Amino acid sequence: MRLARDLSPAIDEPLPQRAPTLLAALRFHDFRLLWMGLLVSNLGTWMQFTAIGYFVVKLSPTPQLGSLYLGILGVARAVPVLLASPVAGVVADRLPRRRVLFVTNSAISLLALLLAILTSVHAINIWGLIALSMFSAAAQSFDVPARQSWVPLLVDREYVGNAIGLNSIAFNAPAVIGPAIAGFLIAYAGVAGCFYVNAAATLAVVVALLFMGSPPPSSTTQESVWESIRNGIAFLLSHPILRYVIIFFMVSALLVRPYSLVLPAYALNYLGADARGLGWAIAATGVGGFGGALVTAVFGSSERRGVLWLLSAGVMSIAVLTLGFVHTLLLSIPVLVVIGLATLAFMGLSNILIQTLSPDTVRGRAVSVYSMLALGFVPAGAFVIGGFGSVIGLGHAFIAAGAATALFVAWLAFYRPIMRTI
Repeated sequence: MRLARDLSPAIDEPLPQRAPTLLAALRFHDFRLLWMGLLVSNLGTWMQFTAIGYFVVKLSPTPQLGSLYLGILGVARAVPVLLASPVAGVVADRLPRRRVLFVTNSAISLLALLLAILTSVHAINIWGLIALSMFSAAAQSFDVPARQSWVPLLVDREYVGNAIGLNSIAFNAPAVIGPAIAGFLIAYAGVAGCFYVNAAATLAVVVALLFMGSPPPSSTTQESVWESIRNGIAFLLSHPILRYVIIFFMVSALLVRPYSLVLPAYALNYLGADARGLGWAIAATGVGGFGGALVTAVFGSSERRGVLWLLSAGVMSIAVLTLGFVHTLLLSIPVLVVIGLATLAFMGLSNILIQTLSPDTVRGRAVSVYSMLALGFVPAGAFVIGGFGSVIGLGHAFIAAGAATALFVAWLAFYRPIMRTI
């Protein structure tokens, strides 16, 4: 389409070079405030993530139903994301992002508080938990494109890759300690305590927003919402690089990245873990994820990011395949570290490619597709893997999914050489 050709930057246009230091982007006041708020908020997010997984498995009458219920929870979270993300991208491009983030984070905090109260008075069941998770996912579907598409506007162009990497660190650094804290808190105070912590921690972003400026929307177009959505998708699909980034991102969201959502069932039912063991297992992925975020921050603006993208995708696929052969908690820890590192490096590099190759006027819509696949397709994939695992076992499901994805990476590497040149 004509619009897609007009918006697409030249393929040989040099991308921003790597910033001189790991923390370079923190020199910008508004980015620093947002980053610090996210660091606190995501600690609560990881604690709630761990607690919900544990809660669902414990509410399930059998181990097989535990895997299936986690899959159902994933689908329930996917539905509002899939429906809302295209509109969320238009909102991110048209409305002041500071205002959007204020509303979304306030809503997420209130939903966590409601979940905590209902859990404390024993007035919640699996279906009530699923319903509240759906509302939270809807709020997140508007939060992610507004927040991530705002990051490149908070720093100078040469620091964009570094800022996106630091944004990933703000999500994954708390993953190192959040799940472990949640495991101990669940053991001694119950799951409601994790929900209360998340409700309070999410307010850190709201406080940060109060002290930040509000740049004008990137797009001033008068086209309809549906035309905006169509043009944003057309831009991505017509781009000679981003089309493959998006296609493989979708494949990985359905096959290998759902491992994190069904990990509670695998840890509790196949690895013999308890609440604290589950916390350590998820923390292992967090340690790896922190390493992957560092890789993104340091190498995200390098000239060989395409090779790194393919390498991280391949390691992620093979590591998930390997997890299927592991049946003890101790042996799973190093495998989960590798999975976390490769997965977050892959996601961070995908995000950088999408944002640096998308012009300002369409970036919100491009990121909304990224968030739709990350937040919507991964939970849907959890239903596929969880359902498949309830029949043949989660280990065999991991092996099949990892093998299929690794073959796709090999095809991209050898038959789409343009991916190795960016």
